[in-house]
Amino acid sequence: MIVYDGLGAVPADRPASVVTIGKFDGVHAGHRAVIDRLRATADSDGLAAVVVTFDRNPLALLNPEKCPASLVSTDQKLELLGETGVDATLLVAFDEAFAAQSPEDFVRRVLVDGLGARRVLVGSDFRFGAKGAGDVALLGELGAASGFTVDVIDDVRPDGEHRVSSTWIRSLLDEGDVAAAEALLGHVPSVRGVVVHGAARGRELGFPTANLSPESEGLIPADGVYAGHLIDGGVRYPAAISVGNNPTFEGVPHKQVEAYVIDEDLDLYDHVVTVEFAHRIRGMWAFTGIDALIEKIQSDVDAARELLT
Repeated sequence: MIVYDGLGAVPADRPASVVTIGKFDGVHAGHRAVIDRLRATADSDGLAAVVVTFDRNPLALLNPEKCPASLVSTDQKLELLGETGVDATLLVAFDEAFAAQSPEDFVRRVLVDGLGARRVLVGSDFRFGAKGAGDVALLGELGAASGFTVDVIDDVRPDGEHRVSSTWIRSLLDEGDVAAAEALLGHVPSVRGVVVHGAARGRELGFPTANLSPESEGLIPADGVYAGHLIDGGVRYPAAISVGNNPTFEGVPHKQVEAYVIDEDLDLYDHVVTVEFAHRIRGMWAFTGIDALIEKIQSDVDAARELLT
């Protein structure tokens, strides 16, 4: 997949395209349904399949107080989009200038002059232009005058009622329901970050853990213990994972992610690793003594091993 970092990076000789536009936070099952249609249209019409997305949630600029935490970082989003098989993604800086353009300017600059759009795929609630002035009806009118058609894609509703959305997935992760989140995402929820030095309590207890930096990418699920994998250099290791402030000890940062690679003792310091959350084992408990804690950790590791085999 080619990534165009801004309109200025799109070459003048780019091919005509079929385009879809959105935040694509999480690149979830709803997004993937649109992308499947995008690719099928590109193949049938001999066009390039192009995604237009943003370097941040537009609410981060327009209404920061109401901007939710992102499911994935921009880099993670681009990697997930690359896995879908689209030809290119245009990453737009959602800044004051971009937010202020009229619907007509957006269509002309991005879709017509920028990408040579022949077809545009959007959801029924699509809005564009300053203050969301443009809707699907206006996009269709502008498309008719500019040489492209508009296809409206139905929402994905796995239960027949609720549409797949980043909001729904975020709620599931906040509850620790990583299995349900995975079903809606179409991929395992994960975070990525640098392994940093911790207090070494895990090693002292016989379970050395890889502690992720607080600046990790991706939305961390609810406090608790999970079974999943740690990925380092393309190698996936089964792991028991703790999320939380570790109520048994003081001075542990809030939302610390610690992964114990099962039956391995790896030197992962300063490595950038991905931690996947496949199953929730339990919530976060406080223990009155070290022996009880060690016994429970061993039980968690055994449970993780069984879940992952």
